[in-house]
Amino acid sequence: MVTMNEWMKKGPLEWQDYTYKEVRVTASEKEYTGWVLTTDPVSANVVLVNFLDDGSMSVTGVMGHAVQFVEIVNEGDNGVREKLMHLFMSGDCKAYSPEDLEKRKNSLKKWLQKNHIPITEQGDLQTTLCVAGVLTIDPPYGPENCSSSNEIILSRVQDLIRGHLATSQ
Repeated sequence: MVTMNEWMKKGPLEWQDYTYKEVRVTASEKEYTGWVLTTDPVSANVVLVNFLDDGSMSVTGVMGHAVQFVEIVNEGDNGVREKLMHLFMSGDCKAYSPEDLEKRKNSLKKWLQKNHIPITEQGDLQTTLCVAGVLTIDPPYGPENCSSSNEIILSRVQDLIRGHLATSQ
């Protein structure tokens, strides 16, 4: 159990330990229970998600300064983690099953390697592709899912992805 003073003294890396776990948060004499989706690194605010019986969900934000206690109730599993990770993905990403996304990622990775582009996977579940440490490609791995501060590399990799998508469809 973590008290308010302890919670506010923690840093982003410590708060990250609570991500994807079910917690009980006491804040200003109210109690909240839910799965931690994220914690704001500046304010220590906690975003909790609860999956409802009818298939919908509720999202609650708890202000960091109001947190009195945080207790982990359930460590969760990969199924819960996957569900939480994909909650707020763009609509085009939800059209793909996790298996389809894995196939798209692997196909693109091979294509980029074939074109002598240095590529690695990053993230907790290695869902993001990283090109030469300067560009990332998020699911569903299309040209619009690339981001980089280097416009030249961004443009060239996007063109390669467009070429790959044209030949693989």
